[in-house]
Amino acid sequence: MRITEARLVLADGSVFEGELIGAALDGGVQSGEVVFNTVLSGYQEVITDPSYAGQIVTFTYPHIGNYGINSDDYESRRPFCQGVIVRDLTRRSSNWRSTGDLEELLCRHGISGIAGIDTRRLTRHIRDFGAMPGAFGTAEEKKLLAVAATIGGTDGCDLVSGVTCDTPYKVAARGGFRRVVAYDFGVKTTILRQLSSFAEVTVVPAFTTADEVLAIEPDGVFLSNGPGDPDPLVSIRNEIASLLGRVPIFGICLGHQLLAGALGAETFKLPFGHHGGNHPVRNLATGAVEITSQNHNYCVADSPLHSVDVTHINLNDQTVEGLRCRDIPAFSVQYHPEASPGPHDSRYLFSEFEDLMASSSRVGKY
Repeated sequence: MRITEARLVLADGSVFEGELIGAALDGGVQSGEVVFNTVLSGYQEVITDPSYAGQIVTFTYPHIGNYGINSDDYESRRPFCQGVIVRDLTRRSSNWRSTGDLEELLCRHGISGIAGIDTRRLTRHIRDFGAMPGAFGTAEEKKLLAVAATIGGTDGCDLVSGVTCDTPYKVAARGGFRRVVAYDFGVKTTILRQLSSFAEVTVVPAFTTADEVLAIEPDGVFLSNGPGDPDPLVSIRNEIASLLGRVPIFGICLGHQLLAGALGAETFKLPFGHHGGNHPVRNLATGAVEITSQNHNYCVADSPLHSVDVTHINLNDQTVEGLRCRDIPAFSVQYHPEASPGPHDSRYLFSEFEDLMASSSRVGKY
């Protein structure tokens, strides 16, 4: 097999050598914000998570691709990440569920990557200096550095517009009789699968108005995960504010940040984000520690909010991981209770959403 030499160059001038994998590169350069993810498995779910739009994903686990891919593990219609970085891309996959290999997936969807990188060194660098723009490819080092230095990060960028659906669609209920409207900020397939276990789900584009949502007469509204900075999504926060107190609301990840913003909270960017399947989170109501799946670069600031309680905290850095309103039916978490990939400790939150809908009146009764 012919090896095409490539480099990764970060905005601060750090250089890493490797080989090109996946799709061919137009112009010899691909760029994005470089982050790392600590999952040991679940690379297909990570790559197809729309929350990685605008980012190049570094896998800290050294062997990626060894169990192949399959049609059931896609989390969206296609990958939205800017590229992948791995230590060792397995050339031969083996698993009874496998229907193809990872490089096939990358090529099919036009995603490039770089392998052979010292991902331990790269991860330590990002940990010490923060997530930063980078460029990889076959171009000269000087060109790669120039691209990395000029692209900027994800701050202030509306990345949701590029991943949300164009028109509403429905996911049939596999159980239960309720109706849920799910805002698609970059929603994952496994989340919809969890919601459809007790409700018919109508998925709507990110910029759907509160009036359009209420016209569907849902029992509850779900605010999905999604990519990037919540700060520029002013109109979405305004629509969420219009829904508060009129229908039960449950938010995850970006949905959590947008709900918090509608309640008056501020957000900030973490140095290198939370990306992985092993983050310990304490449930403050029960004292239990949940091992959680996480993928976000931004976080809700820990500041007092009127009639809102912090329900969960991250035990690694004490950041806010969950909120619940006292006077209206709304709650949210920063992490991913659908756990795909990741442990299933937090899936009870979908049952809590179902219970919240069951104990609340219909639209407009609050």
